[in-house]
Amino acid sequence: MSPQRQLAAIVAERHARHLAVVATHCLLEEANLTPKPGLVDRRGSGAHKDLTLDLLERSAHSLTPTFYALALQCWQRPADVALRQLVGRLGREGEAQMMQTTAGVNTHRGAIWALGLLIAASAMRGGEGSVQQVVDGAAALAMLPDDAAPKLFSNGQRASSRYRLPGAREEAQQGFPHVVNLALPQLHLSRRQGASESEARLDTLMIMMTSLSDTCVLSRAGMDGLEAMQQGARAVLAAGGVSQPAGQRALARLDAHMLALNASPGGAADLLSATLFLDRICPGPDAPRDAGPLSVR
Repeated sequence: MSPQRQLAAIVAERHARHLAVVATHCLLEEANLTPKPGLVDRRGSGAHKDLTLDLLERSAHSLTPTFYALALQCWQRPADVALRQLVGRLGREGEAQMMQTTAGVNTHRGAIWALGLLIAASAMRGGEGSVQQVVDGAAALAMLPDDAAPKLFSNGQRASSRYRLPGAREEAQQGFPHVVNLALPQLHLSRRQGASESEARLDTLMIMMTSLSDTCVLSRAGMDGLEAMQQGARAVLAAGGVSQPAGQRALARLDAHMLALNASPGGAADLLSATLFLDRICPGPDAPRDAGPLSVR
């Protein structure tokens, strides 16, 4: 191998490891963010009976090798059917590893889809590119066919089909509009307005919940649950966000309502992880601040 090729391989490997570690950190940061309505956090299991914070953390760590493989295999490659099928295969292998780690509990299937596409898209551009360039690459991949994809619908896909509302697949194919048009602007705005990093991230979760057709909520609580989620999130932001006492009270009411409905906005949580990932790899004018001591083993 020539010195130039050796150097290129070293650069690719270094960037792949960086993307994998960042993606894992984002899953850990989302899981630890507290308080989240109906979701697992540092207080407990939310609306879930089979999930714990420890399980989510172990699941996140189990996905680091998958994220690394996605980045390395997609490095400086064009979006075509062959790459889409490779991404699908690596994602399914990561899901199998996740399921083995969690004894069959679905902890991060949606996050594998969203983060996997964004990691692949960043790697396709050699670890560089703006937010728009990365999401455009992810959308291009998501639009391509994967003949080996399972034919059976997931719970989220069934809910999307039943209520005729877009789900995770459509969000990716459209270039993650909830992340680009709502979440990242809200994250940066809340930071500029003096919110703590945790408060800014909760505001970010809220703004996505105001309009997202979260199929996790739909599958558990139907349209009534989805409308309750959206209206409750709007109330938090209308009260000034999580940094304000009125916003905190509105968030507590939304949390109680989600628990009463046994509803958990897992789709919004997956997109929050995706938002944090793009915020890290394509930093804007507001650099992310540390939200707590987390490590990737």
